[in-house]
Amino acid sequence: MSPFELFGIGLPIIQAPMAGVQGSALAIAVSNAGGLGSLPCATLSLDVLRSELATLTAGTSNPYNVNFFCHTPPRSDPGREAAWRQLLRRYDDEFGLDASAVAVGAGRAPFSHDAADVLSEFTPPVVSFHFGLPASDLLQRVRAWGAKVVSSATTVDEARWLEARGVDAIIAQGCEAGGHRGMFLSDDLTTQVGTLALVPQIVRAVRIPVIAAGGIADAAGVAAAVALGAVAAQIGTAYLLCPEATTSAVHRAALTSDIARHTALTNVFTGRPARGIVNRMMRELGPMNGSVPAFPLATAALAPLRARAEAQGAGDFSPLWAGQNVSGCKNVAAAVLTHEFAARSPDRAGLSR
Repeated sequence: MSPFELFGIGLPIIQAPMAGVQGSALAIAVSNAGGLGSLPCATLSLDVLRSELATLTAGTSNPYNVNFFCHTPPRSDPGREAAWRQLLRRYDDEFGLDASAVAVGAGRAPFSHDAADVLSEFTPPVVSFHFGLPASDLLQRVRAWGAKVVSSATTVDEARWLEARGVDAIIAQGCEAGGHRGMFLSDDLTTQVGTLALVPQIVRAVRIPVIAAGGIADAAGVAAAVALGAVAAQIGTAYLLCPEATTSAVHRAALTSDIARHTALTNVFTGRPARGIVNRMMRELGPMNGSVPAFPLATAALAPLRARAEAQGAGDFSPLWAGQNVSGCKNVAAAVLTHEFAARSPDRAGLSR
């Protein structure tokens, strides 16, 4: 199956949804270039979601993707959250912040019927999920308007689980990928493997289209993914320097410096493993720390500290999400980058599995 048959797109390029560093502008640019632009929705209020979708649909007539998390919201654990704030207190004191004034809240919401109500006004052609799938009644609502359903798998077991529940395609997320791991059947990080190992295993294990993700930053990487059996490549990190992205100044600076060569999986920013550039907080607290509250409750206590440090030009307490390969990051228009990624790909008729 070709990307055109699957999503109605002319290029085998999917822009990874990246919450916090992009909005509709990047998705519009990639979709208009012939790829599949994606809008990250997990951190958006319903009003902002509606506004972004209105902008997106006005900006492109081509297919696009909306992405949601589908985690189970954790129960509040006041003791653990207090211990987390206490662990951060030395940093708050350093920056003159009042830790007792920190707001509480999750910051990231799973897909819901309220969100589905908003989507039904726009009927997006592709809806993707991270951390598994939502409940069957929510999936039925998405499928009712004919949307393609996609989700991420980090293991063969997860891919088989998704196929059994009727997804239209699977994103094989190798451990090189920046941002949150899509893992959902296990929290054992030793199960996570690289893209070149994962893609062919999943291609052999399932009968539905597979999209490669993780460490792909140029046309050669896309061609390699297709050679391994993927119908398309999902690329995120390489778009972070594009003018259409909302990547912060400190994040952009980190991506263009030597420190970008060192990334690690960490839970200290959200409570769930995600790959980012190693910074002061990750070094001093350890990239994986058992004191961090359950996802996504860790974020609120960090917000004032992150804001104060960034105002001083430092990304020491910011989640500098990035994959292991930043070599494709360029400060060029997203459309230009999208066409560069597809330069070595066969035409749409040749991209069949």
